[in-house]
Amino acid sequence: MYESYSVDVAHADPSIQGAAGRLRAAMPALSTAGRRVARAIVDAPESTVYLSVSEVAELASTSTATVVRSAQAAGFRGFHDLKLALAREQPQVASLQADAPPSDRSDDVVDDVLDSGVRTLRDVSGLLDRGAFAAAVGRVATAERVLFTGVGSSGALAQEAAHHFTAIGVRAEAPADVLAQHLVARALGDRDVCVAVSHSGATRETLAAVTAAGAADATTIAVTSHLRSPLTEAADIVLVAGAREISLRLEAMASRLAHMAVLDALLLAVVQEIEGVAQAALDRYADMLAEHRL
Repeated sequence: MYESYSVDVAHADPSIQGAAGRLRAAMPALSTAGRRVARAIVDAPESTVYLSVSEVAELASTSTATVVRSAQAAGFRGFHDLKLALAREQPQVASLQADAPPSDRSDDVVDDVLDSGVRTLRDVSGLLDRGAFAAAVGRVATAERVLFTGVGSSGALAQEAAHHFTAIGVRAEAPADVLAQHLVARALGDRDVCVAVSHSGATRETLAAVTAAGAADATTIAVTSHLRSPLTEAADIVLVAGAREISLRLEAMASRLAHMAVLDALLLAVVQEIEGVAQAALDRYADMLAEHRL
């Protein structure tokens, strides 16, 4: 049975400062489990911004729903909103919100971004479970149909992946509309695959599609940044590759670079598995491209 929280301290007391302060003020009205969540976050706000909702739930020995409700009790829209508020209060993150640096520092900004991307790609090698990757390759290579799902920037990656897999002869699709994703997922069968791309692993629409695909006996594959999340709990095969990076305007940009690398690796590995089919499809693709070039 879900606990019922009625407190909202978002604007109740102007003396309450910061996200942790709002959460601390809400603690008396929380359930026992909710207070454990609040205490875990208040005691370590710096590390909380790097955790998924499932990881916080595990720390507090409770459910993800309790974590979300605890955040809402403190006046936040949900756990993600709380994380962003905590992140804004960290000194290293606050600097990201400052005005653009002087022109003589632009080279430093470029170097920092490129170095971050290089570190992220190097981390993929250590994070990625090679057994899970091999299983994903086998399932995609033999699938009758592959659905790629994702929302927002992850949706853009899903659509690009579907385009590339179609070019190698795989019957792939990635509807842009989330309702269409859910509809297609429900129509999959036991010889089909659903590949879900999600940084947080906690996006409601992506989870709905994966759950529907699983209920239809399709194989579900998650490409995500966190080992423990609602998505990894729902997926059959989990490919973890991401960056613990904070950006308030463009969240986890480096993690999307990691996800792109995993999808590209999956593409090339599938090409090796269906070499004859892929080569014929790529020849047709090259002919088609020639028709569109001057």
